[in-house]
Amino acid sequence: MAAEEHAPSAGEYITHHLQHFQKNFAFENVKQTSIVDFHLFNFDSVIYSIILGVVGCFFLWRAARKATPGVPGRFQAAVEILSEMVENQAKGVIHNVASRKLVSPLALTVFVWIFLMNAMDMLPVDLLPAAWGQVYPSLGGEAHHAYMRVVPTADLSTTLGLSCSVLIMCFFYNIKIKGVGGWGHELISAPFGAHPALWPFNFLMQMIEFVAKTVSHGMRLFGNMFAGELVFMLIALMGGAVSLSAAGIGLAAGHVIAGTVWTLFHILVITLQAFIFMMLTLIYIGQAHDAH
Repeated sequence: MAAEEHAPSAGEYITHHLQHFQKNFAFENVKQTSIVDFHLFNFDSVIYSIILGVVGCFFLWRAARKATPGVPGRFQAAVEILSEMVENQAKGVIHNVASRKLVSPLALTVFVWIFLMNAMDMLPVDLLPAAWGQVYPSLGGEAHHAYMRVVPTADLSTTLGLSCSVLIMCFFYNIKIKGVGGWGHELISAPFGAHPALWPFNFLMQMIEFVAKTVSHGMRLFGNMFAGELVFMLIALMGGAVSLSAAGIGLAAGHVIAGTVWTLFHILVITLQAFIFMMLTLIYIGQAHDAH
């Protein structure tokens, strides 16, 4: 006789929802693992990041194509306000006009992309994972291993990937603005001075600064989005305990109220986190233009 299925406990429910759909290239199988593992490829984060990136670029392209010199529509006005906001922020930290022609659209794209990825947290917790759980067995997988996380920015590999991309842009502008020799001299002469005895300490401090900026840039976004995702899962657990008893009805009401309040608050969180990541991108690239 087959064993009777039982509902997962709270711990099992959260553990399952915190696992990525991933491939382990070291062992050639799909499996669960810790948050950081360089052998793993998180397909869910990559797929949703690409889809949302395409969606964001499509809307920006659509707004640019439909732009008219007359009275703008609401959609065009919203995109123009957003573009002007980003451009004004860029002017404040990047004084090179030629650089802003690339950096301002980049910052706008970063803001929209991260906002859309963050906004995936607003979907019902079980909506897309449950749908994937129906599809995955038909592809040859096991139903209880149908892992799926839909918030790319709650994945550390995504946020660190974004911050490393910003680091590469900083390297590019350091070399472009200062030249290889000028930047190399800066690496060994700042912040303590150009005396040869201080070169190793200057270089070490510069490397620590680059690493600290990159790690904190990615970790800040990841930490906030991971915490928000976890709160939504805890609220979802309240809905899973609904019954006809007084306690069950109370939990159902609490589930609706808590979910609504947290969702409204989270709108501010996802917008603020996208703005902060965009601003730090502008600041770090702006610092690459400045000489010590």
